[in-house]
Amino acid sequence: MTDHVYKVVELVGSSPEGTDAAIRNALSKAASSVRNMRWFEVVETRGHIEQGKVAHFQVTLKVGFTLD
Repeated sequence: MTDHVYKVVELVGSSPEGTDAAIRNALSKAASSVRNMRWFEVVETRGHIEQGKVAHFQVTLKVGFTLD
């Protein structure tokens, strides 16, 4: 196994569909500019309420990627 050094960035994804979609949205968008993403950690989940119902989910992620 090769030793790795990771850089960590924080992202916030959102979706009206749920937390899984919010995570996927954040990672998909980040993949267009961040190379070598290897793992993520959900550090916070929150949402927006309208008329007593969940209208939008937000998920804060820490994403680790290897350095070249």
